[in-house]
Amino acid sequence: MPTAPTFVIVGASLAGARAAEALRAEGFDGRIVLVGEESERPYERPPLSKGVLLGNDEPSVAYVHPQEWYAEHAVELRLGVRAQRLDAGGHEVELADGDVLPYDKLLLTTGSSVRRLRVPGGDLDGVLYLRTMADSLRLKESFAAGARVVVVGAGWIGLEAAAAARTHGADVVVVEPHPTPLHAVLGPEMGNVFADLHRDHGVEFRFGQGVAEFRGAEGSVRAVVTEDGTELPADVVVVGIGIQPNTELAEAAGLAVDNGVLTDSSLQTSNPDVFAAGDVARWQSPLYGRQIRVEHWANAQDGGTAAGRSLLGGGGAYDAVPFFFTDQYDLGMEFGGDLGSGYDDVVVRGEAKAREFVAFWLRQGRVVAGMNVNVWDVQDDVQALIRSGRPVDARKLADGSTGLDSVYAG
Repeated sequence: MPTAPTFVIVGASLAGARAAEALRAEGFDGRIVLVGEESERPYERPPLSKGVLLGNDEPSVAYVHPQEWYAEHAVELRLGVRAQRLDAGGHEVELADGDVLPYDKLLLTTGSSVRRLRVPGGDLDGVLYLRTMADSLRLKESFAAGARVVVVGAGWIGLEAAAAARTHGADVVVVEPHPTPLHAVLGPEMGNVFADLHRDHGVEFRFGQGVAEFRGAEGSVRAVVTEDGTELPADVVVVGIGIQPNTELAEAAGLAVDNGVLTDSSLQTSNPDVFAAGDVARWQSPLYGRQIRVEHWANAQDGGTAAGRSLLGGGGAYDAVPFFFTDQYDLGMEFGGDLGSGYDDVVVRGEAKAREFVAFWLRQGRVVAGMNVNVWDVQDDVQALIRSGRPVDARKLADGSTGLDSVYAG
């Protein structure tokens, strides 16, 4: 009688947990081993920069499954141990504790790591990053009333950290080399919306500036020095300058890697028995006709599920529209789409100054992305416009009395 197959998932992340869930839901009765470098069982990262950091939610809300779920579904958790070598030809993974796991198929959900700011003083106590549960809890303790917080980077993590720090009563300065927040993500038009939001809540921005060094006393940070020589007093520094995919294991194993582990549309890598999903995967998108990598919650959630099905040979193409969301102060936002190929115009439906609107990015007259701000139940319509690939009438798009299913040109 043949032995039941073994599937190993390297990365006890949201994507890894969803893949294991999908395998069991699809009837897989073989062995599943989920390996994670952190000691925590799989958790979702959005609460770390939102509810947990604000103090509104307990850390337990972040866990993907209750502890007992794993035993009930015969998913073996190997936590607190790093996978240090992948032998793709020999179908085995070596762990840092010396154990070797043979596998029939393997899924990489190793995620990403924060980019470190390599300047003098970068190792001072109080220079913090936000990626793990422990990071979030330490930052929350640091965001006391009256604390001087300098945030380096005005991306999503930087802005959410700034909002949390202000909500806790800290004084906040954000240092950003671009001329607006989220400049590379949303462009200047919508970046200014977030600049005004934070200024209205007392945040100071230093645009067009990078960081030259951190200065400290007795081993702790005391100031951030910008490239123009300005010294900003700081009790806490939050560095949010992006993340990079954890591709080392795949690269050493000889898999195709280029700004992520390269996969086809079914999330299969250059080795037919190895798949990848989540932040680490750069997959061939049927929707966009090119390889894309997405560093947000929805891709880990949906990509993990898709990868689980693909491990069983029935996943089909993963054709998700990239999606993310944020909550800052009284602003809630959802974004769908991809601006990687650029855009020609931004059309706004509603009142941007009132922060209640939907913005559409157009390229060659077609919607490539859309963002709803304090307007709800429209993201499905936004994504339908993107998927259609059809030209739209910009005047109809801006007219709130016209249904989004009736804005096509002609």
